[in-house]
Amino acid sequence: MEKTDIIAALAALAQETRLDIFRLLVQAGPDGLPAGQIGEQLGLASATLSFHLSQLRHARLVTFRRESRSLIYSTEITNMNALLSYLTENCCMGTSSACNVKICDGSKLQKPKQQRPA
Repeated sequence: MEKTDIIAALAALAQETRLDIFRLLVQAGPDGLPAGQIGEQLGLASATLSFHLSQLRHARLVTFRRESRSLIYSTEITNMNALLSYLTENCCMGTSSACNVKICDGSKLQKPKQQRPA
């Protein structure tokens, strides 16, 4: 990520609702969550949710895909890790490995099991 991207990401995450959305999507893993489920879990109206998801997309922190009539949002793991790397690159006098800073490896996350309709 370029410095302007880092600034945009930090600005997006500096708002409480966007931070909550981002953290929820990180927890959801690579499969992401449908927009409606994000709104339900966080108690957000559709218009409010749409605005905040747009801001996170603009900051390149989340992406979406269409599945039938649903939009499924998930984190941009590569950009999240780039942000974390940027913030910690000078940790412990330039030896970030000594700080035990962990970077998320999205490829190793287990996909959640699909829930069967009741």
